[in-house]
Amino acid sequence: MEENGCRQHEKKNITVANAIKKYFKIIKNGYQTAHKAVGKALPYMAWLRYVNPLHYITRLDRYIIGKFIGTYFFAILLIISISIVFDFNENLSKFTEYHAPWKAIVFDYYMNFVPYFANLFSPLFVFIAVIFFTSKMAAGSEIISIMAAGVSFKRMLRPYMISCVLISVLSFCLSAYVIPHGTVIRQNFDSLYKNNKKNMSAENVQLQVDKGVIAYIQHYDNKLKRGYGFCLDKFENKKLISHMSATEIQYDTISNSKYHWKATNWKIREMRGMREKITSGMQLDTLIMMEPIDLVYSKGQQETFTLPELSDYISKQINRGSSNVVQYQVEYHKRIAASFASFILTIIGASLSSRKRKGGMGMYLGAGLALSFMYIMLQTISATFAINAGTPPMLAAWVPNILFAVVAYLCYRKAPN
Repeated sequence: MEENGCRQHEKKNITVANAIKKYFKIIKNGYQTAHKAVGKALPYMAWLRYVNPLHYITRLDRYIIGKFIGTYFFAILLIISISIVFDFNENLSKFTEYHAPWKAIVFDYYMNFVPYFANLFSPLFVFIAVIFFTSKMAAGSEIISIMAAGVSFKRMLRPYMISCVLISVLSFCLSAYVIPHGTVIRQNFDSLYKNNKKNMSAENVQLQVDKGVIAYIQHYDNKLKRGYGFCLDKFENKKLISHMSATEIQYDTISNSKYHWKATNWKIREMRGMREKITSGMQLDTLIMMEPIDLVYSKGQQETFTLPELSDYISKQINRGSSNVVQYQVEYHKRIAASFASFILTIIGASLSSRKRKGGMGMYLGAGLALSFMYIMLQTISATFAINAGTPPMLAAWVPNILFAVVAYLCYRKAPN
């Protein structure tokens, strides 16, 4: 019995060993087959390395990109830190007077203050960063060594442009999607703890809510989302076909869709040729193609919209024939145009500061600050002309880029070869 047990145990061990050998043999055969297939396919897949963006980034590119991005964020950190100190010192009395909690000051105000002003002055930070580290490289004869190695000035600008792509994408995403939500929180904080009261009511509002449909509200309270003295007229071929009146309308804020209003003490008169039909009641749920945001305008309201919301609002207001849409169009085009400013200012900064001079970088930093402030001032002036003087909004937003692009081209032509 013991011998039979030993034999069975040996047979099981042999069976397990054979199974393991077969398993490893299958893996080995599969690996060899895959290796042969990859070896045959490699000559035909050589073009894939040209698709890989890292193929075009050399050690020199990584060196300049690291200096550019590092100096850019260091400049932001330095200047924004100083701005926070001055802003806190200026608003400390208001924070104390209105008993602003520290949590709201830090997270609601300054956490949204930082990205807003960092993105607003991003062209300034880009220019300062480029001039600072490029002039430092020129002073250390690094640029002379780079060009002596056969690298042209045009080729040397490649890592600058790669850095600009990263900064421009970041700036666009912040201005288009992130900062508007933070601006809403910051404006609410201002109204609560800095006494910067928002416009919460409107008188005698009249607007075209749809084609041939005119709404009128005698008084609207945005805090309660309620209007008083409401009328809605529908026209067809310039003839009045329906007139609705209500003593009060209330916007439905909990509805799953937009444009839901509840009318109180309503009356509808429908004109059918020589006949007239009158219906009335106490309450009526109705759809009216308007929202509270269409009735009350507050300063800086266009900054609280994301880019898709801004586009929808502009198209809706244009269809209504509203004239109060220019500042929204300027804001829309300015967000796109500002993303390209870093390319233009980088070319100017690199062209000016890449030449070694005895005076050091002081002159370059002064020129950089002057040009950056000129660019920001030109943005403000062109936006004012668009709002008050009838300049096309798209042209007003792109004028600073167009003018500075000419300056960038002239600086690039005179750059060292």
